[in-house]
Amino acid sequence: MRVIVCGAGQVGYNIARHLAMESNDVTVVDQDPNLIRRISDTLDVQGLVGHAAHPDVLEQAGAGDADMIIAVTYADEVNMVACQVAHSLFETPTKIARIRNQSYLQANWSNLFTRDNMPIDVIISPEIEVARSVTRRLQVPGAFEMIPLVDDKVRLVGVRCEEACPLVNTPLRQLTQLFPDLNIVIIGLIRGDTPMVPGADDQMLPGDEVFFVVETGQLSRAMTAFGHEEREARRLLVFGGGNIGLFLAQDLEETHPMVKVKVIEINTARAETIASQLARTVVINGDVLDPEILEEANVAQTETVIAVTNDDETNILASLLAKRYGCQRAVTLINKGTYQSLVGPLGIDVVVNPRDITVSTIMQHVRRGRIHSVHSLREGFGELIEAEALETSGLVGTPLKDVKLPPGVLLGAIVRDGEVISPRGSTVVQTKDRVVLFSTLASIRKVEKIFSVQLEYF
Repeated sequence: MRVIVCGAGQVGYNIARHLAMESNDVTVVDQDPNLIRRISDTLDVQGLVGHAAHPDVLEQAGAGDADMIIAVTYADEVNMVACQVAHSLFETPTKIARIRNQSYLQANWSNLFTRDNMPIDVIISPEIEVARSVTRRLQVPGAFEMIPLVDDKVRLVGVRCEEACPLVNTPLRQLTQLFPDLNIVIIGLIRGDTPMVPGADDQMLPGDEVFFVVETGQLSRAMTAFGHEEREARRLLVFGGGNIGLFLAQDLEETHPMVKVKVIEINTARAETIASQLARTVVINGDVLDPEILEEANVAQTETVIAVTNDDETNILASLLAKRYGCQRAVTLINKGTYQSLVGPLGIDVVVNPRDITVSTIMQHVRRGRIHSVHSLREGFGELIEAEALETSGLVGTPLKDVKLPPGVLLGAIVRDGEVISPRGSTVVQTKDRVVLFSTLASIRKVEKIFSVQLEYF
């Protein structure tokens, strides 16, 4: 597949890295020669210095033969025009654009992004995606990750193993004996900074971060098995009233009316603006690092604090202050990857990375075959994939113990006619089954082939 990526920043770099690892023909366009030099030196891609929306630059990048253009420059307008030029002049089939400014996305302008006006196939709003990601995590107290799959019949959950976790130091093969009726499959471990795909004889250790797939109806039992019995928060405090904070508060008002939410925003005008757009949320104008403001917000009685200002250091320090003053749990937005491994030991419970979320969202629209959704698990580890088994797939009609799956691939769940099946050696996948699996990045292309009958884009 031939793909043009417009923008060589963090998001563009990681999209190009994913695509290049899967042997796609990738060209990255950016005006900054230093960014292009870095991407050309470290990835197997073509780099081109130039303005991503200019026709001659896109022509040089190979737009005439491209299957897809992904526009993730820092300017919304450049992203939109690049997609328009790719469509109008080069008939590029699939066009994806990152758009931050919410004015473009308001419902009353919904006809803007149509084929007759501005033909962009997929629009990614990082702020909305991050707010949704935070809301998902709030639904499962004690988890640092939660992703619903197959119409929410199955969930991927990430938990941290504490010393008191009943399952530590137990070989994974024994979990079936300990919990014969629990449909749970552990698909990944992160020990320190090292990710691993576990085998049947591996054990979970205190401090490990564990990813498992479980039937949604059994999630409470699974969390109890891992020693997590926290109650869902009823009092939330949001640090930062930017777009993410606003979307989060609006979503909570709509979907969780029993939850009491407060927002602290330092800019007076912005605080007044978001207060006018929220019905039940209390908005406090002040500094999230000011102890008096935290006291006014009653942080000691708050169950969860969510730090989503536009400054990583402020988010980290404010989260630590809140926990010091008695808050039970901290969900913290951090853009810089170098901070992620540092903050866990400090007491931050959940780290939200906008770059990873944006890349994961975009990659869902790049996959081929009967693949319905894709979610990245930690940078460079692998991807959780939900796909439909076709009659031509090598998975169908053979017991799983006889199927030679690519290395680094684990099946987490099978959903057949609404019923969740936990995969065992004797399990036989049938046509049209919905399969949830984990794959390391090195095996993604092989997984695509398993679920492909021809080149299809979703």
